[in-house]
Amino acid sequence: MTRASTEDATDDEKPGIPDRGPGADPDPGPGPVAPKRRILADLTPLRTSADYRRLWFGNTVSWVGQAMTALAVSLQVYDITGSSFSVGLVGLCSLVPLVVFGLYGGAIADTVDRRKLGLYSAAGLCALSVVLAAAAFADFHRVWFLYGVVALQATCGALNSPARTAMIPRLLPPEQLPAANALNSLTTTSGTTVGPMLGGLIVGLWGYQAAYAIDAVTFTAALYAMWRLPSMLPEDDGGAAADGGKRRRASVADGLRFLATRPNLRMTFFTDLCAMVLAHPRALFPAIAVVWYGGDAKTAGLLAAAPAVGALLGGVFSGWFGRVHHHGVAIVLSVAGWGTAVAVFGLTRDLWLGVVFLALAGAADTISMVFRNTMLQAATPDAMRGRLQGVFIVVVAGGPRLGDFLAGTVGDLASPRVAIVGGGAACVLAVGLLVLRWRSFLRYDARDPQA
Repeated sequence: MTRASTEDATDDEKPGIPDRGPGADPDPGPGPVAPKRRILADLTPLRTSADYRRLWFGNTVSWVGQAMTALAVSLQVYDITGSSFSVGLVGLCSLVPLVVFGLYGGAIADTVDRRKLGLYSAAGLCALSVVLAAAAFADFHRVWFLYGVVALQATCGALNSPARTAMIPRLLPPEQLPAANALNSLTTTSGTTVGPMLGGLIVGLWGYQAAYAIDAVTFTAALYAMWRLPSMLPEDDGGAAADGGKRRRASVADGLRFLATRPNLRMTFFTDLCAMVLAHPRALFPAIAVVWYGGDAKTAGLLAAAPAVGALLGGVFSGWFGRVHHHGVAIVLSVAGWGTAVAVFGLTRDLWLGVVFLALAGAADTISMVFRNTMLQAATPDAMRGRLQGVFIVVVAGGPRLGDFLAGTVGDLASPRVAIVGGGAACVLAVGLLVLRWRSFLRYDARDPQA
């Protein structure tokens, strides 16, 4: 994911310094001192576009609510069953809809009015939160019901995400897109930091129904932002809106065939799957909060928030990323760092030391995510970027769900310690084996991107 560290304005953006244009000498002579790197995000998109500002704010608020609901569902399932395996099934129930609609969601967003698709899918998510709240108020506590709602939430989310993302280039000029992507990443990491902490606190104080009801209310901001947007019909190849908002869908199969011939791009997905499937302890947090630390829902919320805090800090202090050219090496080291930090977390029984190692894992994930995204953008031809983004959504969103299922299963069959320590070690081993198979990944150079 893109993080919150951006550059100051370039020479081209400063008054009195003309645009030298493509192909010109990048340094024609003495000029202004090179700009300092920013530490915090560039807020220009929020100042210049009211539509983007509303969309960003609505997404930020609703993301916090959805993170609260995700933790509340896990806690409720564990409260009903007492089983980490059952908590892991929550991730599996959302995996199939994410895979199916993640692959085709981008094609649908390129076929219909994106504003309507985003509005209807956000309304569906809001309605599902209302259903969860109503069931909790009515003391209807059924695991099968929670699984069904989670599956429907994954379907709506897989439709909403590509539609919302495709809107941003229509709301902002091209030069503001990097800053907008950084702001969007802050939304994600802030939501996954604040949401679990609030979710654990609210469930502990007022119960599941309060967390679900608050989530439903937060969606009003996202719905209002979508409602205020203009029509977002897809554009044809000439840049005009397609007739009637319909166009021929791109072939998902062509995108997968392209990916099969690009080993470096495949490695960006494989390495992420090593981390998210083999070393993803989230499903075990409700159990270990009680068993290891003698805590409650608030402790589980703290554990769930720790990796997001690390990810947020990793993004804030990411100014050095631009000086790294060997992205493959950076990805391998950061994924191995994730696995190592998770394994060490599984060996400690001190709560705050465990939180520190989870935060280190989150920081490593930020490094991996930034360089994987950069490789995907730089080494993929424009005609294939949308379809590979669909694959990206499946891997990024589906991998952790599969990891939840695996961790919950091993935690029940063996122990949480075996699941966490063994998963971290397996992640490091798997990445090493992948590098031995595709050594060219370590030679990838951003100055000459080769897929």
